[in-house]
Parts: sequence; C-alpha cells; structure tokens
Amino acid sequence: MAFSVSALVLFGIIVFIFIRNKQLKGGHAVIAALFGFMLSQSTMAGPIQQFLQSVSKAIAGIAG
Repeated sequence: MAFSVSALVLFGIIVFIFIRNKQLKGGHAVIAALFGFMLSQSTMAGPIQQFLQSVSKAIAGIAG
C-alpha cells in the first residue's frame, strides 16, 4: 500500500503542475489517467464519490 500511496501522491503532484501551467498534452493525459486509476483504488474513492454525488444533486436542484 505504501507504494500505491507514494505513486498516488507523485501522479497528483505532476497532474497539478501540468494543469496549473496549462500544458496538459497527450503524454500528460496518460499521467492524469494513471492518477485517476490509482485514486479510484485508494481509500479516498468513497468520500470523493459521495462528494461528487452531492454536487450533482445540488446542480440538478438548481437547474430543475
């Protein structure tokens, strides 16, 4: 698990830097996909999914 968390942090930092510098290109998108894959297997996946569902319901409530 320690390697997974380390890789997750590494991919997160790299993706953040590329997005901040507006330089997200093809190769960088692969890193972003790997970050998403690692994140979905972490213990943070449940709370993130609940948060996104809450945001979705809020937007649907405003729009509807």
